[in-house]
Amino acid sequence: MKLAIIGGGSWGTALAIVLAPRSESIVLWAHEAGLAGRMAHSRVNDIFLPGFQLPANVQVVSGSLGNALAGADIVLGVMPSHHARGIYAAMLPHLTPSTILVSATKGLEQGSLLRMSEVIGQVVRTSRIAVLSGPTFAREVAAGNPTAVAVASTTPEVARCVQEAFSGPTFRLYTNADPIGVEVGAALKNVIAIGAGICEGLGMGHNPTAALITRGLAEITRLATAMGGQAKTLAGLAGLGDLVLTCTGGLSRNRYVGKELGCGRPLDEILGSMRMVAEGVETCASAVALGEKFGVDLPIIQQMHAVTSGGKPPRDAVRDLMERTLKGE
Repeated sequence: MKLAIIGGGSWGTALAIVLAPRSESIVLWAHEAGLAGRMAHSRVNDIFLPGFQLPANVQVVSGSLGNALAGADIVLGVMPSHHARGIYAAMLPHLTPSTILVSATKGLEQGSLLRMSEVIGQVVRTSRIAVLSGPTFAREVAAGNPTAVAVASTTPEVARCVQEAFSGPTFRLYTNADPIGVEVGAALKNVIAIGAGICEGLGMGHNPTAALITRGLAEITRLATAMGGQAKTLAGLAGLGDLVLTCTGGLSRNRYVGKELGCGRPLDEILGSMRMVAEGVETCASAVALGEKFGVDLPIIQQMHAVTSGGKPPRDAVRDLMERTLKGE
């Protein structure tokens, strides 16, 4: 297999490391030319994933996407969601009808509210699309810690092909026929994780985090099924699994944002101090808009949007959630 990974952040670099033993060659494309040059020389991503050596069969490039995509059997997109459409459009002249496109981006397109596979479908117009998601911290994947994820596609052959190509001793893939559920779970868990961080930052203990995860999963499931997804998907790796990890793990960027908000830091200051993207902040508005579009009640997500976009004090958001009209579970 010849693999092209588009995106030189922590997740793209970790995927290059874990997939290298199962690939004839990997080309890792990084947007920043300076970073790509240092990675090619030192074999380490000193900004986004320091401490991990790139295998010998990983070539790091920047600039023209044609250099990265030439001869690739599978193209793995790991760019931030707000860059996805432009990058896939730039890829288009260099793709072949047989190329499989796998999205590992966890987010929604602002404005259009489209999932990443929908963006790819609009730009590339192919059915050979899969999405990859699950409970993953890049550093743990790169370290070789056992990890399980879901690969979803409406074309079963594509999901099976990616499963066989990517699975190995430390990285196990389960096929799934529900890209909607997988992508909605991947995007919205980041919003819930901001809330989990807020609970920690406010010093509220473990009870509210457990409640937030449980009720947050209910919100995500309601929206995903309203959009055509399957409830069982949200009980799996791309739903509950990823939600628990992102809400409780110390490496979670979105949880970190929430924790700092709970401690009283302004959002602009928090985001300005981070090199990596916390997708949940931008996803808040899109998630609220999707709830309105599909007529789904999303109280936790609405409160997170009020905190991140409206400047609502985090403690007030928690209070308003607790004082909502009583109802059955």
